[in-house]
Order: sequence, then structure tokens, then C-alpha cells
Amino acid sequence: MTGKSAAKVAVVGAGPGGLAAAMLLAAKGYEVEVFEKQDTVGGRSGELRLGEYRFDRGATFLMMPHLLEELFTLAGRSLHSYVSMKELNPLYSLHFGDTVFRPSTDQEQTEAEIERLFPGNGAGYRRFMADEDDKFTRVMPLLQRPFQSPADYIKRDVLHALPRLHATDTVYNRLSKYFDDERLRYAFTFQAKYLGMSPWECPGTFTILSYLEHRYGLYHPEGGINKVLEAMADVIREHGGRIRTSSAVNQILVNNHHASGLLLEDGEKVHADYVVLGADFGTAVTKLFEPGLLKKYTPVKMARKRYSCSTAMLYLGVDGAVDLGHHSVHFSGDYRRNVDEITRQGVLSADPSIYIHNPSVIDSTLAPAGKSSLYVLMPVPNLQAGIDWRQEGPAVRAQMMERLEHIPQLAGLSSRVEESKFFSPLDWRDNLDVYNGATFNLAHNLGQMMYLRPHNTFQEVSGIWLVGGGTHPGSGLPTIFESAKISARLLEEHDRAARSRSVAVAGTAGSGVPL
Repeated sequence: MTGKSAAKVAVVGAGPGGLAAAMLLAAKGYEVEVFEKQDTVGGRSGELRLGEYRFDRGATFLMMPHLLEELFTLAGRSLHSYVSMKELNPLYSLHFGDTVFRPSTDQEQTEAEIERLFPGNGAGYRRFMADEDDKFTRVMPLLQRPFQSPADYIKRDVLHALPRLHATDTVYNRLSKYFDDERLRYAFTFQAKYLGMSPWECPGTFTILSYLEHRYGLYHPEGGINKVLEAMADVIREHGGRIRTSSAVNQILVNNHHASGLLLEDGEKVHADYVVLGADFGTAVTKLFEPGLLKKYTPVKMARKRYSCSTAMLYLGVDGAVDLGHHSVHFSGDYRRNVDEITRQGVLSADPSIYIHNPSVIDSTLAPAGKSSLYVLMPVPNLQAGIDWRQEGPAVRAQMMERLEHIPQLAGLSSRVEESKFFSPLDWRDNLDVYNGATFNLAHNLGQMMYLRPHNTFQEVSGIWLVGGGTHPGSGLPTIFESAKISARLLEEHDRAARSRSVAVAGTAGSGVPL
């Protein structure tokens, strides 16, 4: 059957996945309504305001922007009509004590920088980029289709990718084959933190993350990542969709094991033919369904799953300019120990690594003239570690400020802070409904990837499709956007088949043929 559908789709959560799916479905003619608990769109990647200062709450850069451009094109729009993008050069600065490595997408320049700082490793960099280029062409198709049956593992694209997946190896071990300097290994493995994992445990498949940065670059949207998400909301409205902020969903209504709508926190019932679930997966399955309804994703079973690390955040409105690049990572003196404490021991590190986002160095829209919006992230254990953040929070905040003060460019920072907010794993859970405060969602170990990750088509209740970091293909904005493309396509295919069956049944009944 052709033509646009009049089916009603309720989207739970206005994070990147929910907005992307809503945008695609609204463009297809579905009656789309998005429900968001917070008063702004964006979820954990939304905007935070402190006085006159503005911040991205979570994600701070875009990778592989062509995937985002494709998303807007599929919705009949151009990304660049809404957002101005700036490529970052260098990608970031990586600080190992007095050694600072500043790579870029210019491979000749990066190779020369590697030879200057880490003599003898330039050829390894070239081999790494060539090998990962081959891996990427094999792996990317697996990130653009669903894995909903064990039979999906024996399809041609999986068999083609298998020799280069390195899924049983680790990210750190893979990089050790190219570089003999520990600092350089860290420079190409720290990206495992984007998945909230240790490079000593993260499957070797994910060496592709550092390759993608070096191959496709990193981009800053003017005003921050949140402006991309606000642009998605604009596109949804342009296609006739509705976005209801400050509208918390209390329960997904189910009738005969099929989603029939939503019950909002204020008691309103919303009918829907289909539901797109973009809320944090662990929180959604443990809180948004009638107790006892789900069998595979019970609270007990969800508690046993592996989750990413969390983050302690400092958002600082600073008087004056800050002499750091857009992104800088300041590594612990013993990085391996620091990572082990976060991911295995579940304790706070005495010598932590920190990430600093200083967008005001290239974007004047985020702070008053002559001032800076500074974002500081410190990876920490998630709430499974049992750390009492009500007690430890003030000490961790003080530790982060002290760590910043020891960076030469930030000496005396405390006296320049005009606005500040500290955000702990407890805040991620209680304020933004992130299960276990695990900022990067379910871990990406072998037992929680592809078919073994929650499927795009929800298995336990029909009429529900999943988007976001808790479903295939996984965490990170590019893969979250791909999850939205996959799930929107699956929903549309299901709806088209359902309408065809309805027409066939109606035609048969009208002909007088007994059913």
C-alpha cells in the first residue's frame, strides 16, 4: 500500500535518538507527538544555562557529520540551513605531563608530529590508518541494519567483516601492535571512554573510534551540540509533529501485549498506534511498564547487566579567556591504574584524568564578551560501586578544582569563577533518569553487542521500537542517529504491512468469501 500513514506515534524522550526518529517519521506523514520530562529538548545532550553562561550538558562535538547531514536529508531538510558547523583543527590536545600531542586529520602533519614527539612511531600510525580504513568499510554496514535474529550473524556483510572485527581482542592490545610508546597508545585508545569502558577490556572492534576522528574530523556546531537537537525539534514541528516538554511519562500502556499509548505523570492518557522508546533503556524497562509485565528485562536481570562508567561534571562560567584549545585531555600520571579504579575497582582515583571543553575559544555565543564557558568531565565509577555521592560529592568537586589549578593555563582559576555547577552520577540518575548513573548506557562487551543488545524492535511488547544508546548499534551520537534510522524504517515497514493486511481483510470480507 502506498501513501502516507495516518498512524499516531508517541515518542518517549526528546534525546538525540527520540528526536531523530520523530523527525524521520513526521516527514513520512505520521502523526508524531514527543513527550519529554525536562523543560528543554536534548536529554543528556541538552543545553544547561547558568546565569549568562551556556553549556552542552553532555556530548561536546560531532563526529562523522555526513551521517547527520543524511538524517536531515531524509527528513527533506538541510542541516546547514539550521546550524553552522566549524571543523576543529587540531582535533584536540592530549597532555601527558609536559608532552602535548595535537593530532589532526592531515595525516602527513600528524605523522610528522608523532615522529617529533614519539620517534619511530610514524610508520605505525600509517599502518593503523590503512588497516582501520579497511575495517571501517566492512563494519559500517553492520551499524546500519538491525540484528534481530541469530540468522543475522550469517549474512554476507557479517562474514565479510568478521576477519577484521577483532571482537575477541581488546582496544589496547590492538594499538600495541602499531605503537611502542605508552603515551601514544593512550592517545589512540582513550576513545574507549566514549563507550564508558576500559581500553584493556573494550572489544578491539572499537579501535575504529580513533580512526573515525582522525579520518573524518571533529566538528563544533555554533551554540553547541544542543543547537543540532533544537534544529531537529524545529524540523519535527515543520512537519506537523508536536513536542511536549515538561511532560513526564509515567507508564507505557499495554493491551494484549501491544503498546496502546502512554499514561503521563499528570494522569493524562495518550492513545498511540505505535511507541518509539527513546528514554534511557535501563530506566525505561524498570519503571515505565506495569510491574511483572516484562520477563526478559526484569529489575533483577537489568541489575546484573554490565554498564558504562559515569562522569563527575563541573560547568564553570569563567571571567576572562582560557588559554586552552576547544578540547583537551589531561591524563593521569598512571593512566592504567586510573582506568582500573574506575571500571574494575569501583573507587575514586587520587590521580584522575580529566577532559576540558573550552568552546568559547572558537564560539562567542556561549558566554558574555571576554568570558568563557568551561566544561570539565572526570570519569568515575557508576552507582553500582556504592560510593556515597552525597558525602563524597563536595570532596570530588574540590579535587577537580585543584586538578584544574595545577594546569599552567588555569592557575588562579578559582578566583575567576562566576558561575558553577557540579553534577555527580547521582544527579545523572535522579535528575536525568540515567540508570545507575551510567552516562554511556549499557557496556559494549561481547555479551551486549549486536544481536545480544536490546533489539531495535522491542521483543517483549509489540508496537514499540527502541532508539538511543541502549539499543543496536550502541552509544555515541553517530550510532544513536543510526539507531533512529533503523527503527524508523522498521516501524514504517511494519505499518505498511499492517495496512496492507487490513486492506486485504476488508476486501475479502466485502466479497462475501467466508473468513
